[in-house]
Amino acid sequence: MPRVKTARDARVRRHLRVRRIVAGTAARPRLSVFRSLNHVYAQVIDDQRGHTLAAASTLDPDIRTQREGKNKTAEAALVGAAVAQRAKAAGVSQVVFDRGGFRFHGRVKALADAARAAGLVF
Repeated sequence: MPRVKTARDARVRRHLRVRRIVAGTAARPRLSVFRSLNHVYAQVIDDQRGHTLAAASTLDPDIRTQREGKNKTAEAALVGAAVAQRAKAAGVSQVVFDRGGFRFHGRVKALADAARAAGLVF
């Protein structure tokens, strides 16, 4: 295995290591989180069919109006609540959490806590 050259390469390797174990099924899809410098994205994915069942991000128009004056952690919590609400509307109540190679800390943790508070079980 080649040596890691950048922090992004290290994150991708961590994500691939987790993805060997974590997979979304129809009964328990995968809640995947991606955190960029300015935005947070979350998707509920059925890996067996290769379909995204629900998605939310800080770029969504309804979340964009609510994020005025909030810090990035509070914005991530909005995304978590929104993706949980959309997943429940799609008939999903249980998921497996895929942190995407990021530490379970800060924005990733805020998104997960908000999704749990909105009714998703993981």
